[in-house]
Amino acid sequence: MRIILLGAPGAGKGTVAKLLTEYDGSVQISTGDILRSAVKAGSEMGKQAKDYMDRGDLVPDSLIMKIMESRLQEADCQKGFILDGFPRTIPQAQELANLLDNLDIALDFVVNLNVPRDVVLDRLTTRRTCSNPACQEIYNIKSNPPNTDGSCKKCGSLTIQRADETEEAITSRIQVYEEKTAPLIGFYEKMGILADILSLNSKDTVSLIIAKLDQNRCASCCCKS
Repeated sequence: MRIILLGAPGAGKGTVAKLLTEYDGSVQISTGDILRSAVKAGSEMGKQAKDYMDRGDLVPDSLIMKIMESRLQEADCQKGFILDGFPRTIPQAQELANLLDNLDIALDFVVNLNVPRDVVLDRLTTRRTCSNPACQEIYNIKSNPPNTDGSCKKCGSLTIQRADETEEAITSRIQVYEEKTAPLIGFYEKMGILADILSLNSKDTVSLIIAKLDQNRCASCCCKS
């Protein structure tokens, strides 16, 4: 599969992407992942990205697109890819469309994980993360709690509530999303490749995406015949 996952913070993009990789071997790709990999590899583009990150500046879209171009041409992407939370803006989406055209890659569709605001707030304010940088296991005090003493079940380190997961911080993140990223819904809808899914349960969402994928493939086969 070759899809993009859109959705507000807390919509479950990472979880859904991870489950989808188990379906057909497609790889999960996020901006953070490719930047960290490029920096770790010590490539020229990685060094440039590190300079921006060390200064606390945003990595420019032009550099992100170059790193994305390189990533999409790696061998593991031949089976397919799931872009997790990228693109984030209309200009990035336009640049990505040009890049995919140049690489002769066609998207299957774009999925918008539609989650009510109160559900997002509940998910994120109840999330806890292992404080061990080498672990970073994620828990939820309602649905998947850590040990009763607040420690991580995997490594025993203390779990914490991240600073960007307080209600005030989350409200601010949602506002930024609505201003900068939500317009992508209309962008892809006009292209005729948007699938809007009410996403309240990750496994149900994955089943709907796979059904949509199978439906598209079946329609494609019928057109060829």
